[in-house]
Amino acid sequence: MSNLANMLSAAVERNPAGVALRLDETEISYSLLDGASARVAGLLAASGVGRGDRVGVMLPNVPYFPIVYYGILRLGAVVVPMNVLLKQREVAYYLGDSQASTVFAWHGFAADAEAGAARAGVSCTLVAPGDFDRLLLEATPLDGVAEVDEHDTAVILYTSGTTGAPKGAELTHDNLRRNAEVSAGLFGLDGGAITLGALPLFHSFGQTCGMNATICAAGCLTLIPRFDPVKALEIIQRDGVTVFEGVPTMYSAILEVPNRRDYDTSALRVCASGGASMPVELMRGFEAAFGCTILEGYGLSETSPVASFNQPDQERKAGSIGTPIPGVEMKLVDDSGGEPPIGQVGEILIRGHNLMKGYWRKPEATAEAVDEDGWFRSGDLAIVDDDGYFFIVDRKKDMIIRGGYNVYPREIEEILYEHPAVREAAVVGMPDDGLGEEVGAAVALRDGAAVTEAELREFVRDRVAAYKYPRRVWFVPDLPKGPTGKILKREIEVPATV
Repeated sequence: MSNLANMLSAAVERNPAGVALRLDETEISYSLLDGASARVAGLLAASGVGRGDRVGVMLPNVPYFPIVYYGILRLGAVVVPMNVLLKQREVAYYLGDSQASTVFAWHGFAADAEAGAARAGVSCTLVAPGDFDRLLLEATPLDGVAEVDEHDTAVILYTSGTTGAPKGAELTHDNLRRNAEVSAGLFGLDGGAITLGALPLFHSFGQTCGMNATICAAGCLTLIPRFDPVKALEIIQRDGVTVFEGVPTMYSAILEVPNRRDYDTSALRVCASGGASMPVELMRGFEAAFGCTILEGYGLSETSPVASFNQPDQERKAGSIGTPIPGVEMKLVDDSGGEPPIGQVGEILIRGHNLMKGYWRKPEATAEAVDEDGWFRSGDLAIVDDDGYFFIVDRKKDMIIRGGYNVYPREIEEILYEHPAVREAAVVGMPDDGLGEEVGAAVALRDGAAVTEAELREFVRDRVAAYKYPRRVWFVPDLPKGPTGKILKREIEVPATV
């Protein structure tokens, strides 16, 4: 079962008539998903695409995404997922860097997709309902699934590029299959599972924990093309969603829906959070409102993505990313390369079956990220307790050094979230001639709430050491977010008057 696409084949055998995918009134059975993916494989083969060739996928959360995804894999080719909001220059970079043969792009983003593909010198197939269906019907299906080695690359996931041009993490069939199996076990997925597909499928979290894990369990993935908290509640009620996976800002948005109590969410069994640290106050508020338990986990694109989780059969610790998943090791190292004492901050290192093969065509970057013993440097700072639970402190590059003292933004953000007027907060370092860096905070308030900058400063000042509280606070309507809803600190603009 080396090919990741064999998960779909196995699900078809178990539940051929079961609903694999749902998008409002559209339902796609497992047998139909399997047949359509076979036609995608045939379409690609007819155009000269073969085993190991890269194929771009620039599609939103619609049934065509998994149809194309598994079609590429069953041919033995490599999926290159792409954000549908990429502009032509970015499209050209992704396709050019991955040396893709072709790209499937959603018709609603045709201009940038086609222009970017042209710049990269590759063909572009637009996916539009009706037209694409007719194209598949004309294709000769490619029966069976290509034999591949488990260490062959299945997907090249491009990292966000916070420190330069995005790098492509090569994830193998074994990386992704085992991560999907672990995720299905963590969330208790089975044939009766109904997973809310709100996370972008082109992102590692939504792809592995949402799509692949649900297909692995022969459950149903009910899709939202673009996250909206009211729509999410409607679908949870309508379809009897049992599993919700999201980033913290999604939980916050749902919690802020004024009439959320009007929706029946009683079918929810498991909620999983990842992608960014969840503020403890937000976790407690959501659990109290919806009567469910949130399991928080951790991972990166380079780790397929899941590396650790609060596991359902073990103690859950609020604010923790849990313990390493089976078959994966995690440890902390300090600046000298040694392991810090319990309770002291260190950088997370990860090793195991989930770790990428390397960065695509970037051996130097791979060598910098993964040492000779197979440990991957995450760039995330954490502490570990006596029970082996990890607690994220912050991204290493986000740490603020104020007058020689280390300030971890997450600690200050946790306190800001405790204030009843605060909806979202992000703490950032600001250049300062005297101290090197000063602590600043961008804050979005709840609807109808009022608080002054001075009041927020004092609120934090009363709860932390004097060097930690934000001297500068400013209010914004919303904080900038990436495709998964993760707050993007690098895009926060500091007002000149602050």
